[in-house]
Amino acid sequence: MKFKQFTLDPFQEEAIKAIESNFSVVVSAPTGSGKTLIADFIIEKHKDDQKRIIYTAPIKALSNQKYKDFSQEYGADKVGLMTGDVVINPRAKILIMTTEIYRNMVVSKDEEVKNIAYVIFDEIHYINDIERGYVWEESIIYSLETVRFLCLSATIPNAQEFASWIQAIKKHPVRTVVSATRNVPLEHQFFDEELGLTTLKAIKEAKEMPEYRKVFRQKKRDQVFRAPEPNHLDLIKELIPDKLPCIFFSFSRKDCQEKAQELARKSLFPRNPQLLEYANRKLADAPPDINKLRSTAALKEALAQGIAFHHAGLLPVLKEIVEDLFGQGKINVLYATETFAVGINMPAKTVCFNSLRKYDGRSFRYLNTKEYFQIAGRAGRRGIDTVGYAISMIYRPSFNYEEIKLITTKDIEPIKSQFRLSINTVLNLIEQKTPSEIEYILRLSFFSYQKFGKNYANVPTKLLLARYESIIRKLRKYHYIENGALTAKGRFSSKVFADEITMGEIFATDTADALDEYQILLTLGAIVYEPKEMNKFTQSFRDESLKRLKTTLLRNEYLAHEQKFLQLDTVTTLLNPIYRGQTFFDVLKLTNLLEGDLIRIYAQIMDRIGQIKKASTNSRLLNKVENCQGIVEKALEGIYLIG
Repeated sequence: MKFKQFTLDPFQEEAIKAIESNFSVVVSAPTGSGKTLIADFIIEKHKDDQKRIIYTAPIKALSNQKYKDFSQEYGADKVGLMTGDVVINPRAKILIMTTEIYRNMVVSKDEEVKNIAYVIFDEIHYINDIERGYVWEESIIYSLETVRFLCLSATIPNAQEFASWIQAIKKHPVRTVVSATRNVPLEHQFFDEELGLTTLKAIKEAKEMPEYRKVFRQKKRDQVFRAPEPNHLDLIKELIPDKLPCIFFSFSRKDCQEKAQELARKSLFPRNPQLLEYANRKLADAPPDINKLRSTAALKEALAQGIAFHHAGLLPVLKEIVEDLFGQGKINVLYATETFAVGINMPAKTVCFNSLRKYDGRSFRYLNTKEYFQIAGRAGRRGIDTVGYAISMIYRPSFNYEEIKLITTKDIEPIKSQFRLSINTVLNLIEQKTPSEIEYILRLSFFSYQKFGKNYANVPTKLLLARYESIIRKLRKYHYIENGALTAKGRFSSKVFADEITMGEIFATDTADALDEYQILLTLGAIVYEPKEMNKFTQSFRDESLKRLKTTLLRNEYLAHEQKFLQLDTVTTLLNPIYRGQTFFDVLKLTNLLEGDLIRIYAQIMDRIGQIKKASTNSRLLNKVENCQGIVEKALEGIYLIG
């Protein structure tokens, strides 16, 4: 069977036949095997009817990438994009969005989610994510009965269980399609400071040798010998010339940038002036201040030799330059964080891991098998390479043979429910459903299915309703529910999707009437800002307006205890300058935040403004938040591009 001049692999053909029968399909196949071609078939199938296609992705970068790809393939007039802060052509035939946006729309029964043929969930294994996994689960539960799903993922050991759950709750056939065959075989290697490129077993044997303990034991009572760590420069030298291009993954943005600069200083690659010329052309229409940034200078220095770095802290235009050049095959070595491995189809011959351990926000831990194979799967270019290489750098003192062998042998990580009720979900259930319908819906979770199987009657009611009733008590206490129905505050907060009570107490009460535009910006800034010990600010702007804001917030019983408002002084640094007409670049001078992180804060403020505009009917408030939006847009003018 052929489609778009491609001879389909058996798993692609099987999935397409199921789609032709109007089934939902769960596809589990290695990274780079051509899963997106199945999504293309769905779009092609429905191109001449009135049905719409929703394509959801776990991160904005992937949403933006798919928007570009589909716009080129099908025409920009047929493709739309919704990522919270960016909305383009929302009534388009093909609508691309983050999964959160789709979840929010189906839970609140948005008009835009009607008349949908298929929802494509790219990277469906994100249902495993502890913080965000419930989003995928609720997206499936609350979708209309007529909707079909295409769930795409790298290896899911329990794909059949997941498909059976969808079939059980949505009452239509769901086909499971599994392929374990990589188009380009993957070879796992390891890099040791002493042995160089080698096998895991060889490192184990070297570490167990008695001589090893003698060499690395204490030489004197007051002197500890520290084993040298493997060096990325030594590894890159071993890859030249036959194992390039290489994507070198590090879990630190700073480390990516520093390693690229270190490699550039070694002059291992010939200079290519055309790469610098390309970057300068792309930057010609951007604000001149971009060229003054350290990250821009560092990238240009590295690009001259076909070396680059890519992480979320970069400005969009810089990431776009790197992605374009990488896609053209002009990059020898790219240092990147793990987000580069999510969905964006940019493989290399070799993938290197700076470490198999990462900090997950709570502690340092080894990667799980799914994380490892998600990244390793980028190795090997179809039609170009006969083998792809996944190479992990090993530091002997922390070397755990059994753990690393488990991680790198096979993806054995099943997907598990992370279902948890949010306040927004409860508000929408009360608004739309009867108590018996609510209880039935709560029984539909993947958690219930994994624990109790298809017979939802087996789910203990006390367990099922515990969190629901806890949220209900809180909503009654603060008058979001009265007599079993939503109050005006409750209706407002049913249309916002995080910090629902905090947002409701400010923007659905007379508190908002007491705030001017600057105070609204500060309030939203404090809500979205996530403090980190490493963040530094050289100046804050404590003035009478800030003092009045604090007094206003303290008058409210709930807001007086909101810990996020302890950050109000800090966020003045980020918002006072742009309120006074200064630029994004002026703010950067007052903080060590990376450019991309500052953009993210402003984008989240824009997202919250968009939610207020949908939720509120207060004309005075709507006028003020419209002005706030204009202030942020002006600050981001010319630098916040899609990409």
